[in-house]
Amino acid sequence: MIAFDAVTFISIIYAAFWIRLGYFYHPSGNELLLIAIYASPLLAIPIFNIFGLYLEIVRFVSFLALWRIIQAASIYASLWGLIVLISNIEHVPRSVIIINWLFVILAVGSSRFFARWLLLEKSKNNNTVIYGAGAAGRELSIALTQSKDTNPVAFIDDSSEINNRFINGLKVFYPHDLQKLIDAKNIKEVLIAIPSLTRARRREIINFLEIYPVIVRSLPGVSELAKGKVKVNDLLEIDLKDLLGREPVKPNKELFKKNISNKVVMVSGAGGSIGSELCRQIVSLKPKKIILFEMSESALYLIDQELHNLNFPNVEIHPVIGSVLDKKRVLNICKFFCVNTIYHAAAYKHVPLVEHNQSQGILNNSKGTMLIAEAAIESNVETFVLISTDKAVRPTNFMGASKRIAEMVLQAFAELPHNTCFTMVRFGNVLDSSGSVIPLFKKQIKDGGPVTVTHNDIVRYFMTIPEAVELVIQSGAMAQGGEVFVLDMGEPVRIYDLAVKMINLSGLQLRNESNPEGDIEIQYTGLRAGEKLYEELLVEGEFSLTQNKLIMQAKEQLIKWEELEPILDELFAGAIYSEPEKLYELLIKLVPEFKRN
Repeated sequence: MIAFDAVTFISIIYAAFWIRLGYFYHPSGNELLLIAIYASPLLAIPIFNIFGLYLEIVRFVSFLALWRIIQAASIYASLWGLIVLISNIEHVPRSVIIINWLFVILAVGSSRFFARWLLLEKSKNNNTVIYGAGAAGRELSIALTQSKDTNPVAFIDDSSEINNRFINGLKVFYPHDLQKLIDAKNIKEVLIAIPSLTRARRREIINFLEIYPVIVRSLPGVSELAKGKVKVNDLLEIDLKDLLGREPVKPNKELFKKNISNKVVMVSGAGGSIGSELCRQIVSLKPKKIILFEMSESALYLIDQELHNLNFPNVEIHPVIGSVLDKKRVLNICKFFCVNTIYHAAAYKHVPLVEHNQSQGILNNSKGTMLIAEAAIESNVETFVLISTDKAVRPTNFMGASKRIAEMVLQAFAELPHNTCFTMVRFGNVLDSSGSVIPLFKKQIKDGGPVTVTHNDIVRYFMTIPEAVELVIQSGAMAQGGEVFVLDMGEPVRIYDLAVKMINLSGLQLRNESNPEGDIEIQYTGLRAGEKLYEELLVEGEFSLTQNKLIMQAKEQLIKWEELEPILDELFAGAIYSEPEKLYELLIKLVPEFKRN
């Protein structure tokens, strides 16, 4: 840069004479003027250096640098002109000094921005369209000019007022012009920059973009943008909760705090997908203490570290290693910490794994629930909330049957005389949990496929983990004892359709008979052991509404503890001694609707 500027300063003075006189002028007989011309870099470069113009990284030079160039050029040109005048150098028109000043600004400034453009353009191979030409879109377009990878080439926007206009140098097109842009500009990505969109409208836009061979990413919501300016790093992959198209319901604050604020709360399975989110939301509600009860040391360490990093100094966080099958351990913990509320999320949840480890599924999910519930009664815990599953309804696998028995245990306990309020919350799949298909599909797409779907017609209910946990907490606060709360999961999603959307929104194409040149194939693997085509949320199909429109209360028959206890004793004995046929017979006796695939 210094070498380029040195040549530029000398050349500009010659150019100034040429423009002023109308012909090329070389002052061969004027030694003082020759010295003034060739010594100009010795004057200019220190001044430009003082203004930090040689510390700039050219690739990221900004318009602020142009102001510094104007300042530095003004001082340099003024000093050079003053020196020429004081030295009484002949044959130097005063207009040459002014022309020198203007040309230094133009030459140095344009050289910096040309170099920036050249360096960025050579490194960018990802042509991008910004969907939304509002404030967020405009700021994003500016931010992307600093990106070494992404090259914004146009806006698309529904507004007729700005169509065919230019914003930040980018032309605004209608959405239906997108295919023309893709063909003409080789568009690779579409960035949705309308953070104030409702989820339903966001889903419409995503469905519109799905048919195009582009990667779709979006800016975060308004609350996130309020924390700072738009950054390129804020761009996210399309969140699959946007595909559900349902607006979240704000939690009832009073219900939210009832069982948590200023109380001692224990979460079993604290390191799992649901358990960890429970812990995150619980600490924000300011309990007196939170007990993280977890069997996995590594999972417990991670959630403990995360909660401490959230910085809630007035909340005591106690990580406890233990199993729900160790009743004495649970009882001691409950008594020592004087636990008020238990959220029981510990369970074996992977259907195929439990099918191959039936006895452990029964012991952990059914007996473990019974033992931790007994410990809750003996230690006078106020509220006990079981995290259940839609697979407990007319189960076709041991995991679902074991969770249905866990529900029955709590329903029976709720009828006995004691001080603990037992309740349970039943819901379907949560997005991005450890057992969800979402992480599997993401990995398979990243690895180049194939994406594996068990059956063409399989459907599942989906909900985001934070929303499910919010509803779990509110359900527990509404409990009077023995209720089975069921969460409204919205419309069921066909897994095949979900896989196709994920492929398309990754900028790839589905490979099938009609498109043999596509990128990713979907393969059918057949239903896994114990897997159903669809899940249900109600055993008997009857429910009543609650204070929250997304929470229903199921009306179901229960078995009294006197009848349930002897069958459970046989069941757990069969599990301990690994007697699969006996297990199946006793499960049928307890859960008549249990039918294995």
